[in-house]
Amino acid sequence: MGNAFMQINWLAILAATVATFILGGVWYGVVTPKFYTIALGRENLPPQKMTPLFILGPTVCNLIATITSAVLLRMLNIETIAGAVSFGLLIGVGYIISTCMMIAINPNFPRPFLYTALNAPNFLISNVMTCVILTVIQ
Repeated sequence: MGNAFMQINWLAILAATVATFILGGVWYGVVTPKFYTIALGRENLPPQKMTPLFILGPTVCNLIATITSAVLLRMLNIETIAGAVSFGLLIGVGYIISTCMMIAINPNFPRPFLYTALNAPNFLISNVMTCVILTVIQ
């Protein structure tokens, strides 16, 4: 694993992190905000202020996930776009979307299926996009 970590391209990490930051901003700021409040049962409450935590927190988490994907792509010797897409889909569906659904199935999420349906496309697209960027910019 140490060799794989030493071989990752930090420019690719930065590019993928910025790309997912932009996609997330568009997704949650433009495409889904009204439905997101419904999924969380907050449609009748005043909008929450966007604090640095809501911006920096997901970005840092995404950076960590991107570094992890870069290491795994190296360890598995995935070097083609088709391989990156397949890996991104496998991880996206198998781990990320299933975990999103698992988190949403609790009393704090009144509409877990809607919550997952709103988040899953962004998570899946972001993960596949990240894997492709990391593979193309080696």
